[in-house]
Amino acid sequence: MVLKSAEAQREAERRRKEHHEADAVVVGAGVFGCAIAFALANQGRSVILLERWMHEPDRIVGELLQPGGREALKKLGLDKCVEGIDAIPCYGYHVMYHGDDVIIPYPIVDANGKVQEDEAEEEKKSLLDKKTNKRPEGVSFHHGRFIMQLRKACANHANITIFETNVLETIPDEHSKQILGVKTRTTLENNQKKEDYFFGQLTIIADGYDSKFRKQILGSTPVVRSKFYALELIDCPFPPQGFGHVIIGNAFPVLMYQIGTHETRALIDVPEKLEAASPKNGGVRGYIMNVVVPTLPESVRPSVLAALADGRIPKSMPNSWLPATKQTHHAGVLLLGDAYNMRHPLTGGGMTVAFNDVVTLSQLLHPSRIPNLSDPVAIKAAMKEFSWKRKSLTSIINVLAQALYSLFAADDAQLRALQKGCFRYFQMGYTDEPVGLMAGLIHRPFVLAYHFFTVAFVAIWLNLVGVCGGSLLGIWKAPLGVVDAFLILWRACVVFLPVLWTELM
Repeated sequence: MVLKSAEAQREAERRRKEHHEADAVVVGAGVFGCAIAFALANQGRSVILLERWMHEPDRIVGELLQPGGREALKKLGLDKCVEGIDAIPCYGYHVMYHGDDVIIPYPIVDANGKVQEDEAEEEKKSLLDKKTNKRPEGVSFHHGRFIMQLRKACANHANITIFETNVLETIPDEHSKQILGVKTRTTLENNQKKEDYFFGQLTIIADGYDSKFRKQILGSTPVVRSKFYALELIDCPFPPQGFGHVIIGNAFPVLMYQIGTHETRALIDVPEKLEAASPKNGGVRGYIMNVVVPTLPESVRPSVLAALADGRIPKSMPNSWLPATKQTHHAGVLLLGDAYNMRHPLTGGGMTVAFNDVVTLSQLLHPSRIPNLSDPVAIKAAMKEFSWKRKSLTSIINVLAQALYSLFAADDAQLRALQKGCFRYFQMGYTDEPVGLMAGLIHRPFVLAYHFFTVAFVAIWLNLVGVCGGSLLGIWKAPLGVVDAFLILWRACVVFLPVLWTELM
């Protein structure tokens, strides 16, 4: 932490409170906004943090933090924010595929991002019997409780002042068009509205997935293929405990993880315009009751039915894909967090990306590199470096999220073959590097490409055995198996390569 003299701190605080001036104005006190405000404040910057609604948010995503995200949280000095909120340790994933299952614990990874296989294998054998293992842990929790801890950390920081106000628009310089700050509307105690203005050398906007500034700054629009509908299950028995559960059956994927001592979150994927969820079939509730519930383990079904008993449509969130866009055209302002880059939440990588982005960006904006945040040339250079540095992690998490969703939500024969190949690959024991990538522990995109196409060839082999094996006529079906092989490989390329290309560009 960079320390200022007590007098300088008091003067900076006075300017924040009386004149609404700071080194940085951060819009949005969510995951990214709180983290970047805290990181900049730790560097001695004066920070104003603006939030429309300071009450505890009630959201259904942002509840699972991967081990790589926990490491970043620790680097930021915010690791205590997961304490005292009834958070639950997460040791990896439990994947169920049409009644079969496989447990995929997080691997032990060395400083170079390589799996320590011998030691990891020994830990894997004893993981279910003891929780004092050496493997990295993720953590899951109620999103709102975690956000309130982040806000509390910011509120207690001497270099941060928080204002509850609704940001309306950015304020450009009349001549240079550089953004000077933001215009807001504040609701006073007597419910009257008052316009306010906040000024900073740099304005950082992190206003979430439904950003009102995205079109202005980036010009891009998220792609939404489906929604997650959420249920909160009470005292739901689902062994093994301490794992995120992914259920693949005749329905679209279901993700379940514990968020408190008594609460388990169930996220049910429902694609856009799904016939089984149409009004004539009972809508989303009808789809869950008629299609999803029969695919769930019997021990889980009573809790799901109890959660549906209120007769209401479950809360939902769009599952968005928004590739990152280089932003060097608007001086004085940055758009970051979910407003800047999103991926399907199936793999739970959003907060891991956010916290690692904060670590990277705060290093590039450090006062030793950029003494004055109003220097547009220095900020532009830092953002160019940021967009490349982040790719070693974010390209992996983003591509993996989109590719796995395509496989787990398979809607054609080739994708179903790849889905089966993926599960069989896990059953064969090839799990440490794939889940290490998902956990944000391995930052090598080549490893992802290697495993994805290995899965494709496993799928081709399984399909070939299925087509040609089991009868004397199998050899006559070999040409069909060869055609299928090309189709499966082509489908794998279509799923993987465009997303990878978009991420690496």
